[in-house]
Amino acid sequence: MTEAFIHAENLTFSYKGSNGADDIPALTNISLDIQKGEYVAVLGHNGSGKSTFAKLLNLILEPTSGTLIVGGTDLSSGDLSEAELIALRRRVGMVFQNPDNQLVATIVEDDVAFGPENLGVPMPELRERVDGALATVGMSEYADREPHHLSGGQKQRVAIAGILAMRPECIIFDESTAMLDPLGRREVLDTIRALNRENGMTVINITHYMNEAALADRVVVINDGTLLMDGTPDEVFARRDELRAVGLEVPQCAELIHRLREAGVPIEGTAISTAKGCAELLVAAFSKRGNENG
Repeated sequence: MTEAFIHAENLTFSYKGSNGADDIPALTNISLDIQKGEYVAVLGHNGSGKSTFAKLLNLILEPTSGTLIVGGTDLSSGDLSEAELIALRRRVGMVFQNPDNQLVATIVEDDVAFGPENLGVPMPELRERVDGALATVGMSEYADREPHHLSGGQKQRVAIAGILAMRPECIIFDESTAMLDPLGRREVLDTIRALNRENGMTVINITHYMNEAALADRVVVINDGTLLMDGTPDEVFARRDELRAVGLEVPQCAELIHRLREAGVPIEGTAISTAKGCAELLVAAFSKRGNENG
């Protein structure tokens, strides 16, 4: 296997306590690898440490101990030069929960240009990057609009375009759909999936929506600062009772399969995380039952 794009080994982080109090642990001995081009969802209840993990990946926070290597750069010591830090954040972009906190200009295309312009990207490459990023997120026709006239989903797509214009290798979405309505959430999720499937970008989606996590290649569950689960969506959502014990649910389709099995319906197969997979399992189960009774 090739070297992981993100390698964490016994990664630990503690927040400083106030008034000289003991440090407050947020992550403890997290060990995992994320390969280039993977789409990973990170789940956990509020305060579990999942957003802390995200902020460590581009050194918004510095590890307390353990090893963290991102794109070949060792972040464990936290003593990167300013040039190294800028290079890291060009490679690992982050989209936050509230798009208004990331929009800095009064015109959409100026906002998208802000990051690469500050990196010294010259014209006409800057123009090419802005146009390409807006096209990728489906916002080209809004280039000359004012961001405050856009919907929540459109604003978030502009925020994503601003990150894309910096040409990152990895984008972290830190609960980026939490403040959006269902339409806005779907717009952003479609963009996330396209970036991964069509552009081969490494995607890490920090979320508390189970149906979002089901779209990923892999699901990581963090509970009270420790790594609880790591597997495919089907593998993780098969462990419904364990998830419930830590305050998490499973997607509605997976819940349906679990309840039918508990009611004695013999449903075979493991594809329970998506509606399509569940529908196929149900069709197979009831077709088999019909044939047996016929």
